[in-house]
Amino acid sequence: MAIYSDEEIRAFGLDRDALPKHIAIIMDGNGRWAKKRRLSRSAGHRAGVDRLRGIIRMSSDLEIASLTLYAFSTENWKRPSDEVSTLMALLIEYFTKEIDELFSNNVRIRIIGAYQDFASPVRSVIERAMKRTENNTGLNLNIALNYGSRAEILRAANLAMRQAVAEGKSEITAEMLEGNFYTAGQPEVDLVIRTSGEHRISNFLLYQISYAELLFPEEFWPDFSDEAYLSALRVYQSRSRRFGGLEGNA
Repeated sequence: MAIYSDEEIRAFGLDRDALPKHIAIIMDGNGRWAKKRRLSRSAGHRAGVDRLRGIIRMSSDLEIASLTLYAFSTENWKRPSDEVSTLMALLIEYFTKEIDELFSNNVRIRIIGAYQDFASPVRSVIERAMKRTENNTGLNLNIALNYGSRAEILRAANLAMRQAVAEGKSEITAEMLEGNFYTAGQPEVDLVIRTSGEHRISNFLLYQISYAELLFPEEFWPDFSDEAYLSALRVYQSRSRRFGGLEGNA
């Protein structure tokens, strides 16, 4: 891992102190990228997986605290079975090939979502990756698999309710609810990026992105280069985040 110096970060046109602590990305456009090139959708998904390496590496080198990637939603089961099978095979391949580098770069892998519903080979490789990196202290890499935000909120509410009952309380608190999210203990999301120009959130981290900045770059995910990522970070830093207040307390 090569952490960028302050000088390198300034050369990118960025301010280290103003970098987002938590970035969430909806990696959209693999299929359209492939169609544009008269390739199979599987080729598009493979190109999308290849793009992960650069984005994860740059996030780690910039010392971003958390990066959450929307890889497979609860709705993606509706896709053709051969496409789902391809996505599962790519998951196994990714975790198998990339785990050594992720581990050496001090990345901690967390899976958010009901990954237990996947077939045994997929579950096994996921669980090995999480176990191997659980003591790492660098980038929190949250990969959303079989994830839907409404399901996460309902799950967290039920867990918080059981906690409240066990403690003899009649209500749950925000802290109890948030403590049962998959992202518990991590910073709130500062920046959401959805590639391919689509302007939707698609049931992704609805609670955690309440005050996030939203960016919708036109590039399909496989074309979302390191420079495009840096450009998104520059746009983020150009915005005034007031959280409901007035700029400069005016």
